[in-house]
Amino acid sequence: MLNRRALLGAGMLAGVSACTATSPAPPEAAREAAFDPSDWASVRAQFALDPAYAQFAAFVLAPAPAPVRETIRAHRDALDADPEYTPPGTRSPDQTIREAAARYLGGEASGIALTDSTTMGLGLLYSGIALRPGQDVLTSEHDFLATHEGLRLLAGRTGAKVRRVRLYDDPATASVDRMVAAVKEGLGPRTRVVALTWVHSSTGVRVPIRAVADMLAEANKGRDERDRALLCVDGVHGFGAMADGVADLGCDFLASGTHKWLFGPRGTGIVWGRAWDAVVPIIPSFSQAAFDAWQSNAGPERSPRKSTAELVTPGGYKAFEHRWAMTQAFGFMTAIGKDRVQQRTQELATRLKAGLAGLPHVTLATPRAPELSAGLVCCSVAGLQPFEAVRRLHGQKVIASVTPYNPSLLRFGTSIVTGPEQVDLVIKAMEGLR
Repeated sequence: MLNRRALLGAGMLAGVSACTATSPAPPEAAREAAFDPSDWASVRAQFALDPAYAQFAAFVLAPAPAPVRETIRAHRDALDADPEYTPPGTRSPDQTIREAAARYLGGEASGIALTDSTTMGLGLLYSGIALRPGQDVLTSEHDFLATHEGLRLLAGRTGAKVRRVRLYDDPATASVDRMVAAVKEGLGPRTRVVALTWVHSSTGVRVPIRAVADMLAEANKGRDERDRALLCVDGVHGFGAMADGVADLGCDFLASGTHKWLFGPRGTGIVWGRAWDAVVPIIPSFSQAAFDAWQSNAGPERSPRKSTAELVTPGGYKAFEHRWAMTQAFGFMTAIGKDRVQQRTQELATRLKAGLAGLPHVTLATPRAPELSAGLVCCSVAGLQPFEAVRRLHGQKVIASVTPYNPSLLRFGTSIVTGPEQVDLVIKAMEGLR
């Protein structure tokens, strides 16, 4: 008989049916609504967002498109009918997800750990990276709480020094050369971790990760493998919005939730890595290797000696109906085309920035250049606090957000659920905030 271990995707029950004899028939594949990925109106129609509002905060806790919602519903109903249910046609649901993520990222499935969020992914990295005496960590002043707190906790456990560099003074005038130079100047001979964010949620600045990676490759020449500076990236506000794969970025680790710009199921995320030997698992894994070692009862030496993405993936029971629908999110965005998504996102952002820059009472914080920004557009309004601006914009049928930093800024996100007409509505509404 199938038992609940099959839910873990560890492959321990190879050859056993995915349903018990008493289970109801597995749900049919989620029926997608009529969908033309080449038509932006059709793309927008896949979302249940209120059409009366211009949705410029969809990235905060993103809505899922119809194929993802229907897949979640199908798995949820099947689990409610039979708690022994697993998706049909696969021995390892987690492996299926890894393979879909790898196709989207351009990496290997074996390099992908599954998480619940960007914060969890960063926590697994910064808790698990083993630092040797004298090694230190470098980050920026502009990173989010998840990075700063993760590194503070790391320092508390290891005594490692954590240093911060300032990548720019005025985000609107940030430059590639200045950002790369700041990281290079902050780098020490024993720096083991360089923790950066791809797109700053505070300002909308897109950090030139590839250029930083190239600089670090030069700095790492001649270093012992255990002293090589590892580039760890919080990628959440670029992942799904930008077309770059892991080969394009050149980083060692990329952590991201899949419930933001990818518009995947809530409570899901990934960490891609190419240096898992440097990371010690923090939460017990439910992988095949972990179960084999545990069941062998071989004493303290039974645990696998080589760390892998699968071993770093936290075990335990999840909201599996959400996790199992991640494959539909990758498929949805792939059908539209990663390059088309980036082009759409940046064209709308450029249009919005141009309009806001023409308003005398608005100060744009995000760089105008597309190569230094993504879909986030941040600004301030003279004489108006960001939360008040959000409230007043809501009355004009525009949904915006506030950056969770000090000082805070008003923030918009252009994406596949917005269009030129909504951008123009934002500009008109902002013109009235005097």
